[in-house]
Amino acid sequence: MPTRRFADGEVVRGRWPGSSLYYEVEILSHDSKSQLYTVKYKDGTELELKESDIKPLTSFRQRKSGSASSSPSRRRGSRSRSRSRSPGRPPRSSRRSASASHQADRKEVRKEILEVKLTPLVLKPFGNSINRYNGEPEHREKNDLPHKTTQVHTGSFSLQEKFHLPQESSYLSTQYSLRPRREEIKLKEIDAQEEKIVKEGPTSLRTFEVTTKQLKEVEFGGVPGVLTIMLGLPAFLFLLLLMCKQKEPSLLNFPPPLPALSDLWDARVFGLYLVWFFLQALFYLLPIGKVVEGTPLADGRRLKYRLNGFYAFILTSGLVGASLLWDVELYYVYNHFLQFALAATVWAVVLSVYLCARALKAPRNDLSPASSGNAIYDFFIGRELNPRIGTFDLKYFCELRPGLIGWVVINLVMLLAEMKVQNRAFPSLAMILVNSFQLLYVVDALWNEEALLTTMDIIHDGFGFMLAFGDLVWVPFIYSFQAFYLVAHPNELSWPAASLIVALKLCGFIIFRCANSQKNAFRKNPNDPKLAHLKTIHTSTGKNLLVSGWWGFVRHPNYLGDLIMALAWSLPCGFSHILPYFYVIYFTALLVHREARDEHHCKRKYGLAWEKYCQRVPYRIFPHVY
Repeated sequence: MPTRRFADGEVVRGRWPGSSLYYEVEILSHDSKSQLYTVKYKDGTELELKESDIKPLTSFRQRKSGSASSSPSRRRGSRSRSRSRSPGRPPRSSRRSASASHQADRKEVRKEILEVKLTPLVLKPFGNSINRYNGEPEHREKNDLPHKTTQVHTGSFSLQEKFHLPQESSYLSTQYSLRPRREEIKLKEIDAQEEKIVKEGPTSLRTFEVTTKQLKEVEFGGVPGVLTIMLGLPAFLFLLLLMCKQKEPSLLNFPPPLPALSDLWDARVFGLYLVWFFLQALFYLLPIGKVVEGTPLADGRRLKYRLNGFYAFILTSGLVGASLLWDVELYYVYNHFLQFALAATVWAVVLSVYLCARALKAPRNDLSPASSGNAIYDFFIGRELNPRIGTFDLKYFCELRPGLIGWVVINLVMLLAEMKVQNRAFPSLAMILVNSFQLLYVVDALWNEEALLTTMDIIHDGFGFMLAFGDLVWVPFIYSFQAFYLVAHPNELSWPAASLIVALKLCGFIIFRCANSQKNAFRKNPNDPKLAHLKTIHTSTGKNLLVSGWWGFVRHPNYLGDLIMALAWSLPCGFSHILPYFYVIYFTALLVHREARDEHHCKRKYGLAWEKYCQRVPYRIFPHVY
């Protein structure tokens, strides 16, 4: 059995794959079966190297800079060096006066450049500064390599490769480059000299320009999938609402009678919806609440956000209470519920078209990592990451304000409508539970508004039809579906059954809130003494993965709490029909899909560290369910 040459913890030099440069690394472990060493570079990157790619520090320190034979490239070149010069080699008259070691170093660097240029290999870094939805793991920004034109001179022609990549190179290159800054300067100097040589070289040399386009990953089934969603989801929403208005909302009665389009459109309703939307925009602009910075963007900037969502909710509650005192007929909203849903849908489409048009002129640094370059797909997913009108952030505003606060107002309208339709002096226990559960959920989201800044919606997805329709239409009109159902289909709950449902709701809320609070506290200050008991796995990004506490129980404890709460919202509606449980079914599919996205992103981002994390925390959302 072969013996290992290097011990754990020993500091040596390891060759970076695909190059001839060696960097200082630390031996972490050795696999006796594969004979591979797991090493850690200074920037935190962990790789597996063969023993032949590792050299002790002494083999580098013993070289003398003045020795003409100290450079392996010089020794190799001294035996069979061709007298003919390539077009890219400078004339002999322009000899350098640098030392022999400087010349050898330069050849080493140049050799690496030629290797990289002749083989355009895209190395995927492990790191990224972008976080994910609900505190979920992070995703690598697309197009990580710099926008750079490189030139390769071989034989009798000049090959020029032009990589059209993002312009955030100044930020990403310093964040992920394993090359010391001194060598980066050498590379820039050599590139400049090569460009000069090409300009001054023989005119007979032909220049070939190759444009390589980086393939971007698409989700939701690509263009066919997003077209199906954009056309099918609004139609499905109205079918659900029409089914719910039927006296017997059974699947046997599907499809429900369809009203005329003229009956669904009401200009007055559309005007009232716009008043609601811009009223919330006015509350957003009020100079109240603290201002915080978001996560770093691709170019290193951090946008500022004013946290006043909870204040907007208080002001809205005051206006709704005043309207009740002034005998404003809120039953009008229930009576024109389908018209309000259509008005919100039309406004979401109008907003999406505006966002698509303005994104055409957006700088490259402002584009979303999820955008693909396809017009249809980008219309759905959003091309621009943070569209703003001055300091007014359109995506951040729509995430919590019109839809989420509107959801609570709609629930209150349904409670009042139930009392009127069913001639009740007081709302039913089932309606009270639904309103209370969902009110707690919304207030919690607004109170912890800052946590939204680290979600996938804010950091990764652009602002297009997906979020516009989801925030403005799907959330207020589908998440209030249980209350809408109870207006025409009452369900009398016993107090013991209500107590069990309350206990289930509290259980889900505790898991949801404690998991998110633990995650947010760890993100803000990983060195907090209160979190010293938590175990972590260090990653190549410099960040740590929690493997204890709530996040050591399952990989997504907040999703588990969310699903438990969703079930508690539907149980007060009884078991006469499956319709009120649509939200649970939909939400389960949503979170499973989102969890799969998170797993894919994290595997690409964290590499070996994520594999270790999955071994430590094997369960994803539910315990004992892989």
